Amino acid sequence: MAGRIEDYALIGDMQTAALVCRDGSVDWLCLPRFDSHAVFAGLLGTEEHGFWRVGPAGPADAEPAFADRRRYLGDSLILESEWDTPRGTVRVTDFMPPRDGAPQLIRIVEGVSGRVRMRSSLRMRFSYGRIVPWVHKVGERTVAVAGPDSVWLDTDAETHGKDLTTYSDFTVTPGERITFTLSWQPSHKEPPALPDPQGSLEATADFWREWVEHCTYHGPYREAVVRSLITLKALTYAPTGGIVAAPTTSLPEEIGGVRNWDYRYTWLRDAAITLSSMLRTGYREEARAWRDWLLRAVAGDPENLQIMYGIAGERELGEAELDWLPGYENSGPVRVGNGAANQLQLDVYGEVTEALHLAHMTGLSRNDYASLLQIKLINYLEKHWDQPDEGIWEVRGPRRHFVHSKVMAWVAVDRTIKLIESGDADGPLERWQQLRDDIHRDVCEKGYDKERNTFTQSYGSKELDASLLLIPQMGFLPPDDKRVIGTIEAIQRELSTEDGFVLRYPTAGEEAGVDGLEGDEGAFLACSFWLADDLAMIGRVDEARTLFEKLLSLRNDLGLLAEEWDPRLQRQVGNFPQAFSHVPLIDTALRLTASGAYGG
Repeated sequence: MAGRIEDYALIGDMQTAALVCRDGSVDWLCLPRFDSHAVFAGLLGTEEHGFWRVGPAGPADAEPAFADRRRYLGDSLILESEWDTPRGTVRVTDFMPPRDGAPQLIRIVEGVSGRVRMRSSLRMRFSYGRIVPWVHKVGERTVAVAGPDSVWLDTDAETHGKDLTTYSDFTVTPGERITFTLSWQPSHKEPPALPDPQGSLEATADFWREWVEHCTYHGPYREAVVRSLITLKALTYAPTGGIVAAPTTSLPEEIGGVRNWDYRYTWLRDAAITLSSMLRTGYREEARAWRDWLLRAVAGDPENLQIMYGIAGERELGEAELDWLPGYENSGPVRVGNGAANQLQLDVYGEVTEALHLAHMTGLSRNDYASLLQIKLINYLEKHWDQPDEGIWEVRGPRRHFVHSKVMAWVAVDRTIKLIESGDADGPLERWQQLRDDIHRDVCEKGYDKERNTFTQSYGSKELDASLLLIPQMGFLPPDDKRVIGTIEAIQRELSTEDGFVLRYPTAGEEAGVDGLEGDEGAFLACSFWLADDLAMIGRVDEARTLFEKLLSLRNDLGLLAEEWDPRLQRQVGNFPQAFSHVPLIDTALRLTASGAYGG
């Protein structure tokens, strides 16, 4: 059975990622890319759907023991897990070296004290747990083949097969090391080169140490910020610069519910806010790579901007259900692909334009096509901003005039006006200044409830939406505007849990069914960080700091956050780790540091 979501650690090579449970089991790994079929899909089913556990050997009928300690080695994605057993202590080091050839998952078992009996249990199941591969020996190597894929196991330990699983049983003493390397290769090609686990470990440690040295943030929340930056880097697909929202699919927003989505794609919104955080902490190269990815993805058809693309810019992301997988803790269905790719979400134009504006303002080298793209996006918005859409939360109910979408359309026009005023683009300045004013007036007249002194989720609605917290952050209205303060206080009253965390919008009540889905969901972590930001902006800095530090306490022991927090079950839910949670963590830390709103 899979562990709790927060029981998992992330390792990766900037092209794919694995999740490693506290019991030493790799329960999720897609090869060779984030969006490839999983070789280990036990996370969404059972051990029959693929896993690889390395840990102390125990009685056959006993549950695998959780590690007594685990940590990342410094500021890296190298995971160290240690078990204390009656016979001694053992350490397992798991990592994926930044790729220079075949993708590899390397596991190094090292004796710390005493004599510890160990077992490696490797059950590979291709195509998300559906296909049992042909496993055989090629010399001293073990290879599993199914269709176009082959996975090669190289190890110092003896292996044997039983019940369609590859086992290794061995004992380690102090200082003794046993290594395992799993490498993927197209099945029609020659075998991958023999691995060098120790050399790869040193190179991986060097890579992360050098990368973290570029971080320009040195404030009081540095540990949390750096871990979030490392996580965002791990979610970046190095060959193209695309950024996945999360490395998983179908981890539920409600345990046992149906709100289960595939996040292994590049949402323009998520990637744009990731770019802004990277720029503000010193990572210009990642920002440049994402801008180049964007220009390639949108090239030739900017008027039909999708909200998300594949990590190489693919447009077709058709959604399907995998009925042979029961889902995480029986939360079905399990979905791959994402049908929301073809939704109309007008706010995306604002997020993309804001990211390009920030890149321009921070001195990223000029790209003429980026400026042209902005102009083309505003040409589209000029004709379509007043249409209803599916909004930031990708509702699967009817389209509405979402206030946040209109606000972000205003942002897109405002930032493009600034580009023209700087002399770096040409456009109908006076006409678009009038457009900016028209959108602003429309939102304030139709999206604001005078009686309750709050903006609302959509025109004519009485419900609230946490995305309204972005109004002052985007500069649509100043923080001291009574309408902004009223909205913040209304969201605190109506969308906050007892712990002070924020729900995205009501899933029950007057407008139940706005998202077209059954069931409920947890508190949305990004929205909770947005509230902390807003509280700091309106001068309630102590309250902001208290909320921020409560949010930090929700991270697992390795500093990772999923998409949501279930206040009833007191556990993380949703895809994991989630870029859309780690980005606002960074942003709020920067804001609180700048305001001096921190303890000590």
